Amino acid sequence: MSLTLTTATTEAPAPELAPRERETLRHIAAGRTYLQTARHMGLSKHTVDAYLRRIRAKLNINSTAELTRLAISLGL
Repeated sequence: MSLTLTTATTEAPAPELAPRERETLRHIAAGRTYLQTARHMGLSKHTVDAYLRRIRAKLNINSTAELTRLAISLGL
């Protein structure tokens, strides 16, 4: 008897993120801390935190791992 495993995949539309939100997401997914990201982007760490909170709220994401997975899927 053979067992075949199939999975359904759906293409989700790319999320509508502002350019700075995308840039912030790219830095975090690359392994940078909030402070490193802030310094690189010329922002305060509080602004980076605000961008990430907005991204999480827009996309209903709760963890940095999920953010990283999203960044990879978007090619960031």
